[in-house]
Amino acid sequence: MAKTLKYKDPLSRQLKDHKKAAAYLNKALQESDLRAFLLALRHVAEAQGGMSKLAEKSELNRENLYRTLSRKGNPRFFNLLAVLKTFDLKLTIIAKSKT
Repeated sequence: MAKTLKYKDPLSRQLKDHKKAAAYLNKALQESDLRAFLLALRHVAEAQGGMSKLAEKSELNRENLYRTLSRKGNPRFFNLLAVLKTFDLKLTIIAKSKT
């Protein structure tokens, strides 16, 4: 019998790519649901070395990162920016076009 892949395996492989991770996070952000975005950010963190590596690079507490990037997380803005910076990503504000 063939071994089945968990959904995270192919996702993790894709999220190791910087541009694909950025697109994934942008899509999650467009959902207008902070929980979806935090979960997507956690997926990127796991794919790019895990929470310990993220904590070390961002100089944030690992336990707090687990809580922050959970469905019930409520990250501080500067912590969110530190996490994005660790992944060489930045937050950009774009004006919506008037229709």
